[in-house]
Amino acid sequence: MEMKHTKYPFMSNVVASEPKPAVFDCSTQPDGSLRLSWAPLLPQEMADQLLHKMAAQGTLNDRTVGIFRSCEQLRLRRACVRSSPLSAEAFRLALCPHRLQELDASGVPGGLTGAHILSGLASNPECRASLQRLTLSRLQLGWTSLEVKEEQVGFSSLQGLRTLNLANTDLTDPFLEDICTLPQLEVLDISSTPVTELSALLGCRLTLRSLTAHGLRQLDMSPARVISILSQLHALRHLDLSDDRFVSGDEAVRLLLEGGSGILPALVSLDVSGRKKVTEGAVTAFVEGRRGLLFLGLLATGAGSCDVLSGKNNLKVTGEANEKQICESLRRYRERECFTREALVHLYQLTNDMYNQTRPDILKLVLGGMQNYSESLHVQLVASACVFNLTNQDMAVGMPHPLLSAVVHQVLEAMRSFPSHQQLQKNCLLVLCSDTILQDVPFDRFEAAKLVMNWLSGHVDRTLQRMAVAVISILVAKLSTEQTTQLGADIFIMKQLLGIVQQKAMAGVVDSTLKFALSALWNLTDETPTASRHFIQCQGLELYEEVLKTYSSESSIQQKVLGLLNNIAEVEELQADMMQEDLLEHVVTLLQGPQVEVGISYFAGGILAHLTSRQDAWTLDQGLRQTILEQLHAAILTWALPEREMVSYRSFRPFFSLLQTSQPAGVQLWAVWAMHLVCTQNGVQYCQMLQVEGAVELLKTLSSDLDTHSNVRGMAESILGMVERHQTTSNPLRTQTEKGHHGRS
Repeated sequence: MEMKHTKYPFMSNVVASEPKPAVFDCSTQPDGSLRLSWAPLLPQEMADQLLHKMAAQGTLNDRTVGIFRSCEQLRLRRACVRSSPLSAEAFRLALCPHRLQELDASGVPGGLTGAHILSGLASNPECRASLQRLTLSRLQLGWTSLEVKEEQVGFSSLQGLRTLNLANTDLTDPFLEDICTLPQLEVLDISSTPVTELSALLGCRLTLRSLTAHGLRQLDMSPARVISILSQLHALRHLDLSDDRFVSGDEAVRLLLEGGSGILPALVSLDVSGRKKVTEGAVTAFVEGRRGLLFLGLLATGAGSCDVLSGKNNLKVTGEANEKQICESLRRYRERECFTREALVHLYQLTNDMYNQTRPDILKLVLGGMQNYSESLHVQLVASACVFNLTNQDMAVGMPHPLLSAVVHQVLEAMRSFPSHQQLQKNCLLVLCSDTILQDVPFDRFEAAKLVMNWLSGHVDRTLQRMAVAVISILVAKLSTEQTTQLGADIFIMKQLLGIVQQKAMAGVVDSTLKFALSALWNLTDETPTASRHFIQCQGLELYEEVLKTYSSESSIQQKVLGLLNNIAEVEELQADMMQEDLLEHVVTLLQGPQVEVGISYFAGGILAHLTSRQDAWTLDQGLRQTILEQLHAAILTWALPEREMVSYRSFRPFFSLLQTSQPAGVQLWAVWAMHLVCTQNGVQYCQMLQVEGAVELLKTLSSDLDTHSNVRGMAESILGMVERHQTTSNPLRTQTEKGHHGRS
């Protein structure tokens, strides 16, 4: 089979000091895996970072891990394949030949078991001695396969191990005995395993410094026996006996707390979170008997308010008594969903009273909880409520945008993961309904618009409907033309928004929901023929005619309606649908008048300019067309430039057909007036757009044509003058050079 050679920029942004990616030359092997054909010799730390980054980004698999078979170019010491789908064979071939010091294979799916990992590591004599830290949490250990050539391979074969994490595995008593024979074992985590007996721990009583025994629900020992075993672990400094079942009391914990300083006197860290009915007296006695205590876990015990804790500045406490304890809980319990949720519940109550306080430190902790438990409805529900409290009103203004961007991404993930949960969707919608987030923070607005539209289809709550439509209106305005086209291709969205307009129009209501819906439809049809066709198909034109008449005194409504009809009129194939004499005669009445604002006249003029620009497509009386052109020309001459920005354009291309020298003067005049308007209000953006899109040449042609009406010529020349001044301002050196050339000639 032919091997294919490909170059991969694997090292892109692995470290901040190396912005340029190192390109590796790889070949695809017959088994589908990659091999390095060429690569620079990387420092060992960079190889570790590369592997870690690939795992974190979800790109590490049987195919890509093959590049690490090249031990000379990519030398691994601290390997992380966390949650990466690897087979036993791929793991053995790519990682086991390295002289590893650390390995994190927690949560690896795809059939790789602890047995496979132990067998592979033990096959390398160097690894047997060099490996110091091993993490296999949330992994099926698969003990039945732990035999190689009649020799049972256990953890004791890795004689260099100092730290071992087997939390949430199927660890059994015999293998715990094997583990405790390790001569250098210092840190052990056996949380949530089916271990029934702890006597094996005495095998490492002189070396074990940290024991995490959270949630040992199958433990079959008397409380006195448990304390007896623990008290003999002379090197123990850190002990975790917490339980997320929130059990009502535990005799072993009581004996430990009240047993005096004679039990584990060197302990500097104790966690009994989740152990209900821990008394304040017991906590006081324990703390006072250990001056060197640095950490105490009391979340969900009810004992976090002990007076003795307030006077210990060096003592960190997890609990719910105050902000400091809650935040410490979120930092400490990243790997424990139940404790994370418990801390978030108390944080939500706390943040209800955080008015006008910008707290990115707390928001970052909440984000961590959302990211760690993206599939947990309970965590997402309370976390999204906390996010709203922390970003509500002006509180988001001072937040770092990268942090807010990550938060919004996670909020959208929650909306996508739990589409049927009304309260969660409501929380997420409330978060999105923020001016700072919608206007300034970078995130996937296209995806957000789709999610909010989907939510809107199944809910009629007026307050939430208003917020949803407001969010959609702002999001659509921020999309690119390509994204708007893609969004507008879904006729369901058009039906939803038109339904809201119809609902409000039938009741004669003027509110923000109606205005936002009209704005969203206006933006949705901007340079998107598909959405414009859907508008016609959904009887939008008939509805908008009624809205024009119903809201004749509401200028803001009329302007949005006419703006959308202007978009429809730009689409040549839809112009025939607008050839309705009653409609056009009504639009003509909006061209000018003492009660008509220039914004209304402007969009009315745009509709008429586009519809009259194609004489061969005009299906009504020619006399009406001529009358419209004359009235359009005369009306434009009376328009005054508005003081505030009235309209924005993504492109001038829809104007190009109106600027042809063959067009009637009224059509040309409306187009140049529109260009003059936006260039006057935002010259930097629109003068450049004129140049980039080629509109300058059209204006020059129009200006030099002898048949061009003087009004049109004057406006065109004014625009060209603005473009020239913009060029001078933006590039003065070029202008001075050009002047020098002119002087010499």
